[in-house]
Amino acid sequence: MKLAHVSDTLTVSPQLGPDDMRAVADAGFRVVICNRPDGEEPNQPTVASLQDAAEATGLDFHHIPVSGGEFPPVAIKAFAKIRGEADGKVLAFCRTGTRSITLDALANIENESADERIERAQRAGYDLSGLRDRLGE
Repeated sequence: MKLAHVSDTLTVSPQLGPDDMRAVADAGFRVVICNRPDGEEPNQPTVASLQDAAEATGLDFHHIPVSGGEFPPVAIKAFAKIRGEADGKVLAFCRTGTRSITLDALANIENESADERIERAQRAGYDLSGLRDRLGE
């Protein structure tokens, strides 16, 4: 499991498997968000198997699939709602973690400037500078 710390309440990760959920819970996370659609790649774990494993360890599991570089307002709003209501640390994942950190930057629940969000992502190992216009001021 490769985790990238984004803030005190958010960490992002590349693809997780059902076997990772115990370690996620043991690391103190309370909420898991999968931002990957089912069937994106062969041999990818199904959302159902991820959800079952997460819930078996006491994690809250959410699925907000995004693909093709598209970040529809409904997905951004759903991500912001889960982050805002989470009772504890959140771990969001997709294939590489980029979609998850992008959703977080677009949701901007911490009311940061575009530069602050880009720098926070950079510290976590993700380059969101190409989204500067979409992130606003």
